[in-house]
Amino acid sequence: MKKICIIVPAYNEEASLPEMYRQLCGLREEQKNYEWTFLFVDDGSSDGTSRVLADLRAADGCVTYVRLSRNFGKENAMLAGFDYADADAVVVMDCDLQHPVSVIPEMLREYEAGYEDVYARRRDRGHEPPVRRFLTKIYYRLLQRSTRMDVLPDAGDFRLLDRRCVRALCQLRERQRYTKGLYCWIGFRKKEIFFDPADRLSGRSSFGMAGLLNLAIDGITSFTTAPLRISTVVGGLVSVAAFLYLCFIVGKTLVVGEPVQGFPTLITVILFLGGIQLLSIGIIGEYIARIFNETKGRPVYIVDKVNGKDV
Repeated sequence: MKKICIIVPAYNEEASLPEMYRQLCGLREEQKNYEWTFLFVDDGSSDGTSRVLADLRAADGCVTYVRLSRNFGKENAMLAGFDYADADAVVVMDCDLQHPVSVIPEMLREYEAGYEDVYARRRDRGHEPPVRRFLTKIYYRLLQRSTRMDVLPDAGDFRLLDRRCVRALCQLRERQRYTKGLYCWIGFRKKEIFFDPADRLSGRSSFGMAGLLNLAIDGITSFTTAPLRISTVVGGLVSVAAFLYLCFIVGKTLVVGEPVQGFPTLITVILFLGGIQLLSIGIIGEYIARIFNETKGRPVYIVDKVNGKDV
């Protein structure tokens, strides 16, 4: 009998956990040909998430939970789940039930057909604001064109991963993680299925526009050096244009003379060149910051408790 582990990162999901557990139990009753484990990763919640998980663990031995010492972020919480999962395959899903449990049987069918990474893709993003939907589309298009990987648009963390995929992800100990890109980087046989996201059961998402912007920057700087190359090309073009303009001014001065004028033009050129320089320095700074964080060698996460016991 194959072992399937459901990995659920949870941050302040006290209200959602009982219903999440109820639906997972229903899945377990329907799919009795598998051995199930429900692994919750409490990412340093400040509400009663740990208490609810302790009660679920006491009532059901299939429930396992890992509490991190503080909030390390969803990307790192998922890695903790991969590290502690002991199964033939894992399913990663959100605790807010926007990832329907009813999709998992279809994932299992594709897994039994030989696919090692079965990822769920949203049919549409119609529930999102138009501006966010447009920016997301532009972002994936830029990332697709600037990297050599086949980046999967509209495919998030809701997916089934074979043991070999999990083992490969556990070897990648990056501290500023962009797991959506790592799924593509490790390769293996992938299969796409579609789903309609449900509404959040309770509360509001803590992942706002600022979090999405940081995630986008992490994705670009993790998998492509295109911004550095663009900065180099733009700098070269501006330098060539400046040199040609210099030759024009010197030639004009020598031939016909040049009265003292052109203050607005001078200020415009200075501000333009200053903006290009600051932008280039900022791009370089993003990459240097990543180097700085990686060279510290700090652990990706720190575990506080496993099933209520100190580690």
